[in-house]
Amino acid sequence: NSLSQKLAEKFTILNDRGIGMLTRIYNIKKACGDPKAKPSYLIDKNLESAVKFIVRKFPAVETRNNNVSLSFACILHIYYILFNLDVDSIFVPISLFLQTVNFDLTKNYLDLVVTYTNLMMLLSRIEERKAIIGLYNYAHEMTHGSSDREYPRLGQMIVDYENPLKKMMEEFVPHGKSLSDALLSLQMVYPRRNLSADQWRNAQLLSLISAPSTMLNPAQSDTVRTQYIAALSLWKLALQSSTCLCLFRDEVFHIHKAAEDLFINIRGYNKRVNDIKECKEQALGLMHRERRKFLRSALKELATVLSDQPGLLGPKALFVFMALSFARDEIIWLLRHADNIQKKSTDDFIDKHIAELIFYMEELRAHVRKYGPVMQRYYVQYLSGFDAVVLNELVQVRLLSGANIGLPPKWHPIPYIAILLTMVPRAPVKNNGDVFDFRGMRLDWFRLQAYTSVSKASLGIADHRELGKMMNTIIFHTKMVDSLVEMLVETSDLSIFCFYSRAFEKMFQQCLELPSQSRHSISFPLLCTHFMSCTHELCPEERHHIGDRSLSLCNMFLDEMAKQARNLITDICTEQCTLSDQLLPKHCAKTISQAVNKKSKKQMGKKGEPEREKPGVESMRKNRLLVTNLDKLHTALSELCFSINYVPNMVIWEHTFTPREYLTSHLEIRFTKSIVGMTMYNQATQEIAKPSELLTSVRAYMTVLQSIENYVQIDITRVFNNVLLQQTQHLDSHGEPTITSLYTNWYLETLLRQVSNGHIAYFPAMKAFVNLPTENELTFNAEEYSDISEMRSLSELLGPYGMKFLSESLMWHISSQVAELKKLVVDNVEILTQMRTSFDKPEHMASLFKKLSSVDSVLKRMTIIGVILSFRSLAQEALRDVCRPFNFPQLEWHHILTQYKGLHFWIISIIDPPDGVNGHLLSLVTENISPEEEYKIACLLMVFVAVSMPTLASNVMSQYSPAIQGHCNNIHCLAKAINQIAAALFTIHKGSIEDRLKEFLAVRFIVIVHLVYTTHLSSPFLIIYYKQLSSFICFIFILYLGFYLGRIHGTATH
Repeated sequence: NSLSQKLAEKFTILNDRGIGMLTRIYNIKKACGDPKAKPSYLIDKNLESAVKFIVRKFPAVETRNNNVSLSFACILHIYYILFNLDVDSIFVPISLFLQTVNFDLTKNYLDLVVTYTNLMMLLSRIEERKAIIGLYNYAHEMTHGSSDREYPRLGQMIVDYENPLKKMMEEFVPHGKSLSDALLSLQMVYPRRNLSADQWRNAQLLSLISAPSTMLNPAQSDTVRTQYIAALSLWKLALQSSTCLCLFRDEVFHIHKAAEDLFINIRGYNKRVNDIKECKEQALGLMHRERRKFLRSALKELATVLSDQPGLLGPKALFVFMALSFARDEIIWLLRHADNIQKKSTDDFIDKHIAELIFYMEELRAHVRKYGPVMQRYYVQYLSGFDAVVLNELVQVRLLSGANIGLPPKWHPIPYIAILLTMVPRAPVKNNGDVFDFRGMRLDWFRLQAYTSVSKASLGIADHRELGKMMNTIIFHTKMVDSLVEMLVETSDLSIFCFYSRAFEKMFQQCLELPSQSRHSISFPLLCTHFMSCTHELCPEERHHIGDRSLSLCNMFLDEMAKQARNLITDICTEQCTLSDQLLPKHCAKTISQAVNKKSKKQMGKKGEPEREKPGVESMRKNRLLVTNLDKLHTALSELCFSINYVPNMVIWEHTFTPREYLTSHLEIRFTKSIVGMTMYNQATQEIAKPSELLTSVRAYMTVLQSIENYVQIDITRVFNNVLLQQTQHLDSHGEPTITSLYTNWYLETLLRQVSNGHIAYFPAMKAFVNLPTENELTFNAEEYSDISEMRSLSELLGPYGMKFLSESLMWHISSQVAELKKLVVDNVEILTQMRTSFDKPEHMASLFKKLSSVDSVLKRMTIIGVILSFRSLAQEALRDVCRPFNFPQLEWHHILTQYKGLHFWIISIIDPPDGVNGHLLSLVTENISPEEEYKIACLLMVFVAVSMPTLASNVMSQYSPAIQGHCNNIHCLAKAINQIAAALFTIHKGSIEDRLKEFLAVRFIVIVHLVYTTHLSSPFLIIYYKQLSSFICFIFILYLGFYLGRIHGTATH
């Protein structure tokens, strides 16, 4: 009696400790088998001889002739205590096992037998077990002077279990009757769990809609608690259903081979060997493949119905947990056999639709977690309104009305349970599910099963089967109230995938490769949330390893899903960009030409070019069965996006994963690369896409990305802001060049450099740069990159920040030219000083002019500055046109400059007035020399330019063209250059810009008068130049215009 009174507690504690010991021994085996994780004392060269000696003499160890360091004793102690298991005390003779009556007792007994068997077999697979135990005992004896008191028994057990199956056959002989009774109690349950898919289908198993009239009736079964547990073995059925059994995690036991090796040496078991061989041939995967196929449709139907009517989770909870259990068993069977069977059929052991089955399992699990309070309310009312009433009747009629109940006087659990059930509705139902706790009541029923199942019990549980069945049903109902999470783990835990990483990843790749299955790919990251449930408190150090593995696998799966979606989106964008490209104006010329020449070609009777398909032909369908590549891409994308959008986030080991953020991140990276790639910039040939074409492609790309919001709940505007704002900077967040840097470099190093080389000219009338006819034709047409439409497209692409960077780069080039001009002034400083004071002496000025050096260089550099400023003006005008619809306020620049004459140049650079002083240029032309010297150089520079300009009159390229309102050598840009340079230089030194330009014009007046009277001026260049010269002094133009006309008509008096 004293032993039986603690039987329930023993089974509970030993089963839990057995799982913990399996976990520890599994980790020891994996650590010893991994060279990187192997304990240091097993690979230490100093201990090698001692280890060999201990293993050879095991279990007897001689310590006198071995002098070994004991620093590893503490480490060995951790391993040693794992092997210390009291085997003899875990088996207790039970007179009766009935799975349908004393369910808890039978299940826990069989679980303990299986755990013990697995433990012994797994222990025998650790090759270093003798070394570990022997080394510890050696260290213990050296430290304490005697061996560990448990070592003789433990050492002998290790020796006895060299062949664990043979030893356990002998060890289980005293427990044969109890074990046989427990196994035979499954003979009505196990066959029902191993029916074929056709039998399941004919019985309409798990179907809620097969009988609509009974849909609201609670699901009942005499074996309600055996419907969701995995039965272990009935001889032939077990041999036919599997070829390998799971010992623990990924450690398997090949049952057919082991049974053959065991029985072949036993006399009289030849027939059993033949049965094994026959069953082995039948143990194929066809039945399991058909089961998975059935379960996919059954779970889909179940999940669909429950999502529409979650209230059915109450009465049909048994169906849910049965479905989860069936599906889990089939998935684990496939995982175990696919990884351990060498000769296998591809169809039977590779299931490309396994993700769908896992997905429906996760959907059912989500329904249970979401609607747990619904199930709780239902079963609280069910327990008090039905179960308590029926149980009271059974107790009063069948038990209390009879004679002595046969139990200890202090213990009458059945009336206590009935009273407790009547009190259930008084407790409030809350959403957290922590109000109710029926664990004590379940333990009481477990104890009662033990009391009534031992031999010579006054009250036999077999005589009251209805009571046992009713109590099993009640226990299931109590679990629906306070143990839903534990029930989900018990029936649908798939943490075993943590130990089949290779197969896990392979299944995931197969899921992504099959478009119809990609919508279920989210099930793989969701499975990573199961991994922490396989940990045990006896092996706490394993938590970090499993946690890290769950995080890394989840991260990899979500990343691959996002990459797959990103690739599909990229392909769609490519298709849409191609379609948008067909609508560009450059493609209409060929169509127009074909239309014009179509009639004439027919008359000539010659077969012309094939007619080009017009844009929009791809949208014409002859029938609904015609599927284009774009249709396939959209279908695949919608399926994958369903998976990414399935859950907003998932928590794994206190880490939160958001699948949509993975997609957003990948879209940002790909969009960035695509924009840069669409520029088609070739550094070798200096080719780049026209801004208008790039803008068209970017708009098509953005249109596709905006449509992604129809599939996934992501903020695509955030993607645009992050990517496009980065493209307005010189480098993006990854340090890569952007379209701003590419176009800035191209316009500066390619277009403007060719302008300097004389191959391109700026035409003010066209507001564009145009190619000039030269011997070496350029590879690009400058007008197609610099006209007003292209500059507007460029402004829209780069935005204000990008155009500001372009402007600053242009100003930097101007500053470098100004620096070179200052050097030329310094080289001619004495001559220029004399010319500045002798401008009223034409003959002396002519003699001094001949002494000047680098006159052509000054004019060329000033022309380059003018060209750059003209290009900047085009860019700024285009930017203003683009920004005008946004109604930016117009500032009165001249009012600001006149009102605040003391403005610092960096403030001017911020407001950047459209005409006059350029603030950024002010900051660049400043040098670290004395202000007086800088001012002098600035004045002399203006003199140098003034006296150098007459040389342009004799240049053939200086011929003025009214059509373009300029000159082919771009000297019409000199006026803008002089205006800006003078404004910048004299603003720095707070001098009068007007006075300095008057001085400049005075010098030019004397020089031009001398030039007109000494030569025949045939070009009105100078007059046009002075017309454009300065917005500061306009009246001077009238003077020079009259003087020039008087010289032409011979009337000097004008």
